[in-house]
Amino acid sequence: MSAKKIRVLVVDDSAYHRRTLVKIIGLDPRMEVVGTAGDGEEAIKRVVNLKPDLITLDLEMPRMDGFTFLRWLMRNFPRPVLVVTSRDSNKSVFKALDLGAVDFVVKPVKYASIQLGTIEGEVLEKIREISSLRVEDLPAKLSAMAEKAPPRVIHSAAKGKYRLVAIGASTGGPPALQSILTKMPRGLPVGIVISQHMPEGFTRLFSERLNRLVGIRVSEARQGDVVEDGRAFIAPGGEHLVLKRQTGGRVTVGLVKAGEKDRYAPSIDMMMHSAAEVYRDRMIGVIMTGMGDDGVQGMKSVKEAGGLTIAESEQTCIVYGMPREAINSGAVDKVLPLGEIGDAIISRCQGGSG
Repeated sequence: MSAKKIRVLVVDDSAYHRRTLVKIIGLDPRMEVVGTAGDGEEAIKRVVNLKPDLITLDLEMPRMDGFTFLRWLMRNFPRPVLVVTSRDSNKSVFKALDLGAVDFVVKPVKYASIQLGTIEGEVLEKIREISSLRVEDLPAKLSAMAEKAPPRVIHSAAKGKYRLVAIGASTGGPPALQSILTKMPRGLPVGIVISQHMPEGFTRLFSERLNRLVGIRVSEARQGDVVEDGRAFIAPGGEHLVLKRQTGGRVTVGLVKAGEKDRYAPSIDMMMHSAAEVYRDRMIGVIMTGMGDDGVQGMKSVKEAGGLTIAESEQTCIVYGMPREAINSGAVDKVLPLGEIGDAIISRCQGGSG
């Protein structure tokens, strides 16, 4: 008996884009497009009648846009959603992720529709990965990411042994990172570096968004930035973040342009490996939701150097790929649900044993 196919609904107001996505999805015999829709109202009818496993969604549409549709979907028929958006809608992407979309791909050029086929590999890979998310688990996982703690301030100068936290994330990472960083109090006596798989241009907007929402200072990393307590740097899309200790003891950020053959950019492995070389047993490595195996070798480097390693548990991961690979490799000391990771970081960085 043949395996059950992944049933996809394509929602886009452009007839050309709908046809192209149908063609792309049809390249994989494990998938089938069960229907298409040109706006949110039509998409609601298709969801009710067809009950697809997964939805690809454009955000800017007439009558009912993608955001209104997403709100309805997550209340009534939770399904994994892959946003397919133009680069000039990049701010809208984060709103869609907040509303429950799992991941996104970027159309190459807004008006050069003929180029949409160039992202076929990315579209197929992400559909395969997020389709494994169980529908019944989605509301609880989205709820876990939505939990936010009020900003706190640390008045005590007490410090633990840890001087750096390095966090890696991919699919499902933006809202999960927001959930963790919201817990980080002003005055946290440790620096933070983050590699989130995300295209060039989106990481700057993501950093600016987090900087407005959380208590610590967050910015997209630049060459030569100094790692400081109470500050988080996010690796730019298309570049790898590495850390270097300078004469005098300061630790600075170095940026390495990703090569054409680099599978992941930014690379979690490169960031964590460089951090482990600099901080040794005085750092915490955290691997979170995401597809693939980036971060496994980096977490091994942290553990071998004597640092603490934490992986997000399957209970809250949107996609359990990266944490599972790291756990199976033996590189993880603690496995925690999303809601406990921030508290564990704070406790350890203040000298506790959480």
